Amino acid sequence: MSVSPAAVGASEPVATPNSASDSAPHSTPASAPHSSPTQAELLDFVRRTASDAELIASLPLDPEGRTWVRLEGPGGSEAWLIGWPPGTGTGWHDHSDSVGAFVTAAGELKEHSLAVRLPADGWKTLELADDVDRSRRLPAGKGRSFGRHHVHEVLNESTDLHAISVHAYYPPLPQMRRFSRSGPILRLEQVERPEDWQ
Repeated sequence: MSVSPAAVGASEPVATPNSASDSAPHSTPASAPHSSPTQAELLDFVRRTASDAELIASLPLDPEGRTWVRLEGPGGSEAWLIGWPPGTGTGWHDHSDSVGAFVTAAGELKEHSLAVRLPADGWKTLELADDVDRSRRLPAGKGRSFGRHHVHEVLNESTDLHAISVHAYYPPLPQMRRFSRSGPILRLEQVERPEDWQ
């Protein structure tokens, strides 16, 4: 696994990771066959990576904005090491057609998710049913995998401690939809593509 110092970035608390072009993903020789990694393989990768104490300690942490480093993921996947200052989060979003996994390496994260598949296109506002909300705490060493179109927000609710996590997605994120939420009302606010993260 390699980490490119040029791939370190900082952002506002709810910004997406910096450009995937900052560090080229691991390339597989043309002669070597590879299959798409499964959710289980992505989860195994992020767990093993999160247990690498030297790598976790190498992530520069910013007191106000999230920081990240691009990693080499398995089978052409997109992977990130992310630092979360106290009180920061992602906001509601999905990962389009990508499957993924993430594990908390230090501190604790909280995930709020929706147990419903949203329509792919053609809507701006939805009213959610009462029983679709899910929440889970993810202390160090805990994580999860998820399928396509998973809608969630991830937060570091601590008032004084950073959290660090490892994430992997396959295929590399083609887009992310960002949502706002007011009670049961979910609104599509923005569609981001990799070129928007530069």
